[in-house]
Parts: sequence; C-alpha cells; structure tokens
Amino acid sequence: MLPVARQDRNAGPDSNDMEREQKAMARMEAIRRRIGQMQGLAAALVIVFAFLAGAFAVPAWAAALAGGAIFLAAYATGDREPERRLGARLGPRRDRRAVAWPDSGMKVIAEGLNDPCIITDGSGIVRYVNQVAAARFGPIQPGDPLSFKLRVTALHDALDRVVSLDQPETIGWAEKIPTERWFEAQLAPIHFPPDPNGSDRKPDFVLVVIEDQTEQRRSERMRADFVANASHELRTPLAALSGFIETLQGPAREDPVARERFLGIMGAQAGRMKRLIDDLLSLSRIEMKAHVLPDTIVDLAELAGQTVDMLAPLAAETGVTVRFERPSAEMPVLGDRDELIQVLSNLIENAIKYGASGKSVEVAARTDGDGYLVAVTDHGPGIAEEHLPRLTERFYRADIQSSREKQGTGLGLAIVKHILTRHRGRLGVSSRIGQGSVFTIRMPSARSVSLKP
Repeated sequence: MLPVARQDRNAGPDSNDMEREQKAMARMEAIRRRIGQMQGLAAALVIVFAFLAGAFAVPAWAAALAGGAIFLAAYATGDREPERRLGARLGPRRDRRAVAWPDSGMKVIAEGLNDPCIITDGSGIVRYVNQVAAARFGPIQPGDPLSFKLRVTALHDALDRVVSLDQPETIGWAEKIPTERWFEAQLAPIHFPPDPNGSDRKPDFVLVVIEDQTEQRRSERMRADFVANASHELRTPLAALSGFIETLQGPAREDPVARERFLGIMGAQAGRMKRLIDDLLSLSRIEMKAHVLPDTIVDLAELAGQTVDMLAPLAAETGVTVRFERPSAEMPVLGDRDELIQVLSNLIENAIKYGASGKSVEVAARTDGDGYLVAVTDHGPGIAEEHLPRLTERFYRADIQSSREKQGTGLGLAIVKHILTRHRGRLGVSSRIGQGSVFTIRMPSARSVSLKP
C-alpha cells in the first residue's frame, strides 16, 4: 500500500476533509488487496518463479511483466482519483523517502523462496528481507545499504550493472573465513509500475536471490576425487596384468616356473579388481536408497553372533581368537538385514586382519541408553590420532601398504558409514598406538524410531 503521511494537526481548516479521504482510501485499499490477490497474485507467482527457475534466461520484458503482475496483485482495480487529490494536498508533508511498494504480492513470493532473498532499490538500499536471508546473514534492516551487511564487491558491482543496464545478472563468489563457502546470486530488475514498452526508465527495485552452493561444490569435488581415486585404484592392477601378459607372451613363454608364478600374481590382481568393483557397486546401491529408511525389525545381537560364527574360519587362519559378549535380551532395531551384516562383517574382519596374531578380538553387544551398540575391539598396532577423522573417506588408508597386503579396497569404512547413516546410526572410533582400536556402532531401538516422515 502506498505510504501515507500521518495527518498534520496544523494542516488548517481542510484537516477533516483530509481525514475522511484517508479513511476512504484505506477502505479502497482493503478491497483492492482482496481483488488483487485473486486476480494478479497467481500470475505474479508463475511469472517470477519461471523467471528465477530459468536462471534469468528470459527477455527483459518478462521482468517488467513480472513486476506488473505483482503490482496489480496489490493495486488491482478502482478509481485512483482520491489518492491523487490527497497526494496533491499533502504536498511537501508527504515523506519523500517512502517508495511505493505492494505489501502482499512480492512479499509472498520472497517468503516462498527457500533461498535468501533481498529486495533493494536502485541505490542499493534494502527495502525487504525474507526470513531465510535474515537467518542466514543476520539482521538486515530495511533502509540500510546492502553493503553494510554483505561486503562483497562483486555483488555490489553486479547490482550497479543491473540498475544501469536494466538486465538480469548472475554472479558467484567464495568466502574463505571462517570456513570455505561458495555463493551464487541472481539479480533481476523490477519496475513499479511495470514498463511493458521497454523504455529507458531505470528499474525501481532489484530482486537479489542468493544460493549457498557450498554443499554442491563439495559434492562435485568429492565426485571428482572419487573418479580420480577409482581410476587410480583400477589402473594399478590393470597395469600389472598388462605387464605380466606381455611377459608371458615374450620372454617367459617357455618358462613354466615363471608362468605359474606370474599367473598367481595375475589372479590376485584380478581378484583385487573384482573386490574394488563390488565395493563400488555396493556403495552406489547404498547411496541410491540413502533416504529410504528401513522398516523391518531385526535383532542386532543375533546378527552380530552370526557374523562372528561366519568369520570363525578366517580368525582360525590368522591365529586370532574372537570372543563374543552376547546380551541376555534381544536388541531389536529397524534395519536391512544384509546391510547390517555387511557393516558387522567389515568391522570384525578388519579387527581380525589388522589385530596382532595370537591375540584376541572382542565383540560386545549391549544396551546403550534408548538404543544399542556393538563394539569391536582389537589389540593390534593401533591408528595414529591424525588419521581417525578421515577413516570413513573413500579410498583413505592410514597404512597403504598394509591395506593392500590385507586385500583392502579403501572403501569398507565408507560403506559402513553410509549404511549406518541410512539406519540412523553412527560409527565411533578410538585408538591408541601400540594398544589397538575400538570401532563402535550405535543404533536407535526399533521402538524409539518413528516411521513418520
């Protein structure tokens, strides 16, 4: 609604007339807002959201049309002569700094966005801030320059260009402190009232929508690292296979001893590739259903006992004794049976492989508050503290040589982490050099988990 100055008590003999006109205008405004919300707001939403969704790849007239639709949402129909008369009579007493601004349409759109949205005038003065922007950047007061809160040179330069050229623009920037973050801002000029003829009139407002692209950038970086690491891990056994094949076709063609030795190495490299591909496919399947919560009740203690029994031959082969501390009662959790066995197998197998020969591995299942835990303890060489935060990263190895000797792919703990995340569980790791390590999984009980979205 157009801001109207309060009645001047010293306005003279016409003050009563002015008061009546103000009241009449207020009633008209209420009617117009109702009509405008029905007639213009739907069109405004469609146009502006299409404008934003298309990354501003829309002609300039679309911006003007969007502004016009929003303008009509608040000022739809009616005779505006009383307003013109009142404005003329108020004259210099009207607040010159006030700007005509619809109090419904644009605010509805701004608050409907999931990203921070700030509306400025052509001078960079903030006119409106949605709640997302206020939560993300802190209090931003209408009437303050945008530069007071966002000290981003690229953003303010872009705002100047949008005003001077009357064209939308998209810019990006990064922040290094306190943590590295990436942002992208989309700026669009808005005219009130709209200017469908495309004249040279400067825009009255600029819509600024800021998107935090940090997670997207990090995901892209992780994907790039994943592809690079996977390529490297596959390239190594492939290179070995190619070399041995070339040798068998040449100098070792007639050497049965060398042939048998090389064939054994080739078989080991092929097995390594198969394990890596299996783990990659497993990780991909888990990530595809990461947001699908399991709804089957399984006994976590029973799964732990079955896994210990399944790995008994490996323990005997490596000279490790596995002791299982079985609880007196069941441990019901919501979970995918096969995936939880995969988690337990990975942790117990690692403890057997990396634990010291002749010593024991303890597996304990017990109640943990409202949930349950399974702790796997080994007495091996332990893991240095600086490696602990990165153990669940893909292809990260605290000891590369030992991992490859034990036929590890570097993906096991990453798979464990993703499975537990899907099950609303978590993995804890503690270790001391020379004393061993403890890997603990914690999961909520079935009765404490709500299946409602």
